[in-house]
Amino acid sequence: MSQTTTAVSEAAAPASIGVRLDRMPITPMHRRLTAVIGIGLLFDTFENSLSGTIAKVLQNDFAFGATSLKLVLASVFVGQFVGSLVLGRIADRFGRRRAFLINLAIYSGFSLLGAFSPNAGWLIVTRFLAGVGIGAEQSLSDCYMADVLPAAKRGRFIAWAYTLAFCGVPAVGFAALWLVPLTPLGVDGWRWLFVIGALGSAVVWVLRRQLIESPRWLAATGRTEEADRLVSRMEAEVPAGRAAQELRAEDLPAEDLPAEDLPVAYEKPGARRSSLRDVFAPALRRRTVMLWIFCALSTVGYYGFGTLAPQILAAKGYDIVAGLGFTALSFLGYPVGSALSLPVIDRVERKTLVALSAAAMVAAGMGFAFTDSPALIVAFGFGYTLCSNVFSSVSHVYLSEQYPTAIRATASGMAYSLSKLSAAALPFVLLPVLDSYGPGALFAVIAAAMAALAVTVLTLGERTTGVSVDRIPTR
Repeated sequence: MSQTTTAVSEAAAPASIGVRLDRMPITPMHRRLTAVIGIGLLFDTFENSLSGTIAKVLQNDFAFGATSLKLVLASVFVGQFVGSLVLGRIADRFGRRRAFLINLAIYSGFSLLGAFSPNAGWLIVTRFLAGVGIGAEQSLSDCYMADVLPAAKRGRFIAWAYTLAFCGVPAVGFAALWLVPLTPLGVDGWRWLFVIGALGSAVVWVLRRQLIESPRWLAATGRTEEADRLVSRMEAEVPAGRAAQELRAEDLPAEDLPAEDLPVAYEKPGARRSSLRDVFAPALRRRTVMLWIFCALSTVGYYGFGTLAPQILAAKGYDIVAGLGFTALSFLGYPVGSALSLPVIDRVERKTLVALSAAAMVAAGMGFAFTDSPALIVAFGFGYTLCSNVFSSVSHVYLSEQYPTAIRATASGMAYSLSKLSAAALPFVLLPVLDSYGPGALFAVIAAAMAALAVTVLTLGERTTGVSVDRIPTR
């Protein structure tokens, strides 16, 4: 550790851990954490896209009826609803790092068991339990990165993690296109997709053992010495010449900081233990209402396409292999859209970007619904997934910025769980619309949901771009 950084750290000890983190430039540790989180999220997106991508194959292999197909598509999201609630609570009580290791271990084990499904019942149960494991992955990742990243760079680096993550969606599409017609080692190709997800997440579990605990969480639970040591490790990676420039205000105790640097309702770490009922406190009630509506509606647009794309193409008359090919090409828009959000996510106010990207999804979706040209199907499908991942990246950042550290994982997990519950309902709501009225009516339902979402966020949402998560009012 350099003398400059050591001096800064020693002087900073009485100051807010959050202020020190927000003043810090991006360090190699920030980049390592972002990469590890992004790789874990890759398998979350792989999992979320898996059932929908191979739904027609499973329907043929197991001779699913309409109800069984809906249960297979819904089971993983019901599991994720449960996982979001339970593991978010664990993350706030026992730490972000421990929750990460628990969720991946559960997912890896039951995804592997899903590969050996002899019937629809086994598949539905293992998909549900794998969903419990992976259910909190995105909300935990959002909260963890909001905890450790500086405010000015938070959006960009969360978007980097999701850019890496969303490579998992076209990976599912192209892996299914390659494996489904084959029987490697005498095993059905679709079963290998479950094995890939299980083994990949096991590797990520090993990588995540190297994650540091969230310093903000440690400080919020009274473990200030541990938090200080971790922040000092991060400060030690700041070049000596930049330490004085970036951290020069840190020689002041938090109570002496300028007003604009002081977290709202600043309290000594561990002085007060927040509880879940705080989400309904007057200062947070509006955020909670907005976020619950937002999470419930967002999946209608996002998973409404990703989960049902093969079914929509089948309704247009394309066979399984052609449908998988069009789906795989359309899914290339997921990582591209997330990458395109990088230059703008910290420059455009979050709620404005949410509304604009939702409107673009509606336009691309209606084009996809009404065209029969293979080239235009791929073009509109690519455009839809591109816009939806600008939407998704900014949504995850926005979700992570709504609650104080002490309840962030639990409260965000509760809101996020609603998205999983609505995703589980989608097959039961949208498939009958598709079967009875066609793709145009299906996308009209999606358009209405996204319009309601945009209005809710614009009217009830708070401005969060560049604002420290320590400035969130607690009561």
